[in-house]
Parts: sequence; structure tokens; C-alpha cells
Amino acid sequence: MKLLKQAGALSAIAGALLASQAACAADQSFVNPEWANSAWYVGAGIGASRATIDEERIRRALVSNGSSVSSFDKDDQHTVAYKVFGGKQINRYLALEAGYFDLGRFGFNAVTSDGSLSGVAKMRGVNADLVAQIPLSERFSVLGRLGVQHITTKTSFGGNRLNAVTAPESSARKAGHKLGLGLEYKFSEAAALRAEVERYAVNDAVGNKGDVDMATVGLVYKLGRPAAAPVVYSAPPPAPVAMSEVAPAPAPAPDAAPVPTSEKVSFAAEALFDFDKALVKAEGKAALDDLLGKLQGMNTEVMVSVGHTDSVGSDQYNQKLSMRRAEAVKAYIVSKGVDAARVYTEGKGESQPLADNTTEAGRAKNRRVTVEVVGTRSTR
Repeated sequence: MKLLKQAGALSAIAGALLASQAACAADQSFVNPEWANSAWYVGAGIGASRATIDEERIRRALVSNGSSVSSFDKDDQHTVAYKVFGGKQINRYLALEAGYFDLGRFGFNAVTSDGSLSGVAKMRGVNADLVAQIPLSERFSVLGRLGVQHITTKTSFGGNRLNAVTAPESSARKAGHKLGLGLEYKFSEAAALRAEVERYAVNDAVGNKGDVDMATVGLVYKLGRPAAAPVVYSAPPPAPVAMSEVAPAPAPAPDAAPVPTSEKVSFAAEALFDFDKALVKAEGKAALDDLLGKLQGMNTEVMVSVGHTDSVGSDQYNQKLSMRRAEAVKAYIVSKGVDAARVYTEGKGESQPLADNTTEAGRAKNRRVTVEVVGTRSTR
């Protein structure tokens, strides 16, 4: 029942986080790397833990007190465990994290020739870790962590062979080290899924030392994502004119009817993205800002972002890469105030080359993103 309640709570958190990110992920994901690499975050994980009960030591204690052990059952596998945590990204590769964890409970039951002895240990505590992240792609990262933890362990014994233990009820607080490995998948810059395995060095309050392993699946949410601020392009003020040079104002001309127009610009992929990536780099943002500046005065009806690749790699991979790049361009344009409903994307992969793919110069021409703008301009 406890596991179901914890799983239900985590599911509710997951649903709320993913729903809040659904609208953002399509149009604004991965356009604020500076924020994402320095943000505060919170998270939670639930899973199972496993410990090693020192059966040999317990058997020796019973035998030394005149009992022979006829059976020994252990409950040290897959107990429910969870953790909650918060952290701060130092940069893209490192973060500091602190949290609270509950490793669950472990027990045993020994039947002897003249009675029985049972025991239960519960472990929970706090930790502080340095977390390293190695990006495998825009969304996947490998995690490694090294830290310290302070665990409170409560151990209780029952049965009629309590003379085999030092104290029926014991409690200990000990500091130790911990380490872990895991994977992270980013739904967006703000929300991610983690799967981790961690090892805690513990004491069981009656002198036993060992390790407890915990495997969890959890969610991470970064706080304070900045809203996209529309960029307003203003024309420079007119130069001052001497009063003597001011001519009488002509009669206002009638407004000219808007004229339909279409403008198409092609960007080299290397100008917008790093090799095999779909994150718009600083030079690419400047190029797109220049395009948006030239569109001042146009009543934009439709913008179409189309990605193209060369022939290196499989058709399926190139199709996905061209679409991801077209979506990245759209996300940046939308972040500058353009209505997302007016911006469309297409991925053409390697299907529409401009030049010969057998030469490096030809392949460079084929790696591109085109942006076509359809609207009306006044001829006045």
C-alpha cells in the first residue's frame, strides 16, 4: 500500500510537470541554454533498495549464547525507497545537489533450538553531492555523482533470544560516503527524467558495516524559466533639419493598396548550428535577428522553415536531423515574438540537394535551412 501511494504521488507530479511543459516544448525548448546551465532545480525519485544482512555474525552470536540455528530468513532485497532533492547547475557539466532519502527497512528472522530472534533496521538521512553530466546528445546525458551522507539507523530486535544482542533497541547517526551513476532524458530545458543507481556506505546501529544500493526513477524540474520577450525593431530617428530648409508639407497621398510579396532566405547549416547539432548557436541567432529586422513593415501571413542535409548518414537520420533543425529555427523565431501559429516547419533530409554530394563544397551547399516569408507590403 505504501508503494502504491508513493508511486501515485510521483505520477501526479510527473503529470503536472509534463502538462506544464507540453506547450513550451514544441516552440521554445532548447533556446535558453544560458538559463538552463545555471538554474536552480528540484526533483524526486522512487524505486527499490537492497542491503546485505550479516547472517554469519548473527549465527555466531546465537551459537555463543548456547543456541543452534535451525533456519534463517532474510528480508534485504527490493524494499521500497525514495528521495527528494534540490540543486543548482554550476554549468552544463556540473551541479551541486542536496537531498533527503529513505532507504527503507531490512530484517531477518532466525529460528533456534530454543526460541527465535528477529530484527529490523530502518535507514534514512540527508546527503550533499557533486553531480557531473556528460551530454551524449541534445537530450540524453550520463550522470555521475560523488557525495557525503548522514544516516540515522534505527534497529530493533524481538524474540526470546535477545541475550544474543547487545541492545534490543538501538539508534545510530553516522556520516559516510555515497556515489552513483545514471542517465537523464530532457523533455525540455525545464523538465527531465532520471534513472539512477546509488550506493550508500552505512552502519546498522549494532556494529555492522556495509553498503545499501538504491535504484530510482525520478523527475527533475528547473525553476524560473524566462518568458520569451518579443524584440521590437525601431527605425533610427530622422536627422534634424534647419527651420529654413523645411518645405511646406505636401498634401497627403492616398494609401496604396498592400502588395502580396514572398521573400526566401537560405542559411548555411554551419552558420546556424554546430556539427551534427540542432541548437542554434550565437552566430545563427544574429543571422536570424538580421532576417527579422529586414521584415519590418511586412504584414507576415506565413513563415516556413525547411531543413536540408547532405547525403552523409542514413536517410532516416538525415530526415530527423533536418526536421530538428527546422524546429529549432522556428523555436527561435517564435521566441522573438512571431505568432507560432503562423510558422510552419518541414524536414527534407537529403532529398533536395542543390549541388553534387560527392564533393565537400557540394555537401556544404546542401546542408542548409531556408526560411520563406509570405505576406504583404505597402508600396507607399
